Amino acid sequence: MLSPSVATAARIARLIDASPTPYHAIEQAVEILVAQAGARVPAGTAEAASPGLWYLAEGGTLAAWLVGEGHHARSGLRVVGAHTDSPNLRLKPRPDRGSGGYRQLGVEVYGGALLNSWLDRDLGVAGRLAVRDGAAARPHLVRIDEPLLRIPQLAIHLDREVNEKGLVLNRQQHLAPIWGLDGGGSPGTAAFLDVVAEAAGVDPGDVLGHELMTFDLTPARLVGEGNSMLSAGRIDNLVSCFAAVEALTAASAEPGPRIAAVCLFDHEEVGSVSSTGAASPRLDRLVDRLAAGFGADSDDAAAARADSLVLSADGAHATHPNYPERHDPHHPVVLNRGPVLKANANQRYATDALTGAAFRLACERAGVPMQLFVNRSDMACGSTIGPITAGRLGIGTVDAGCPQLAMHSARELCGAHDIGWFKAAIEQFLLG
Repeated sequence: MLSPSVATAARIARLIDASPTPYHAIEQAVEILVAQAGARVPAGTAEAASPGLWYLAEGGTLAAWLVGEGHHARSGLRVVGAHTDSPNLRLKPRPDRGSGGYRQLGVEVYGGALLNSWLDRDLGVAGRLAVRDGAAARPHLVRIDEPLLRIPQLAIHLDREVNEKGLVLNRQQHLAPIWGLDGGGSPGTAAFLDVVAEAAGVDPGDVLGHELMTFDLTPARLVGEGNSMLSAGRIDNLVSCFAAVEALTAASAEPGPRIAAVCLFDHEEVGSVSSTGAASPRLDRLVDRLAAGFGADSDDAAAARADSLVLSADGAHATHPNYPERHDPHHPVVLNRGPVLKANANQRYATDALTGAAFRLACERAGVPMQLFVNRSDMACGSTIGPITAGRLGIGTVDAGCPQLAMHSARELCGAHDIGWFKAAIEQFLLG
């Protein structure tokens, strides 16, 4: 029998498999909220501030919040923010291309992907279509769980120095997946979007637009001795998303003194500047909507914000055993030694002494271990939605997440126990 923490990892692994795109991830999150806690879409501003679990979802983003019987205009919030997108290869508007008798697809690299990790894998395609609906268009999710695409690497016989000098991939030339063969030297007549439309059960002539992306078909797996690690795509950042959603449903049984909320955003991997990204006014609108629902005046709203806190939940770098020189030697991070509190003096992470203490206390209440991450001083540091959220809302924010290896690979690795521990810490944070 799996331990409780590993059982959480196994459950989240299944959710990751069901979520090849941000749109599918939101669909899964809504299903959890509704099935496990009876979440509803509010009919209006007044209902949004009434007791219950509420949610709003659009595209690759979601806001869910829990209002208790005792909450009022001055009640603070405990918000967990995470992102639904991951680096991958996305189809261009007119994807069909070809060369040398092969049917290929034009793709664009999304985010900071480790390009070589997409080679020599069986790839499926998923995303959403804009389908004609009278004089308008409606979104339609599609997923093709078949090995349609493959990006073969050049044989070593034709690149003898690749192991010594490294693999260099041109994004335009070397990443076009093969999806079929053609008898001549030009692309075949069948359009790839026709294949997608058929899989989606819609008329190809009604497809007015698409957002399609590739994904590795290998299922997520518990690996290592005693199922101690999770191997999967999109660990960054679906582990945080689903841990947060499950923690919110658990917290709904007995709400804490503050309003608990989870906000999942799209487009973090490309800067968050979009209508569904963390730089959009979505979280601001939720805060304002709750204030209006409670009938808060300016003093009430200021008091509520002063009593609020945000947890930016995102993957953290574990110390790589083969590259220890790339990490700060005084802040080692190891898989299955607990979630990671992340700090950066240059505000690439939003953690400060007080917000960091709040996360540390949440870990203590949950009875889980905790680790600390800081980058080497002579290396650039990544970032998260934490600084963006803190700057937009003026609310204290802390950055934390599960440690992982191979971040931004098509296949990442994290500790199975860390996932359950992080979920427990998030629940205590929401109840704080």
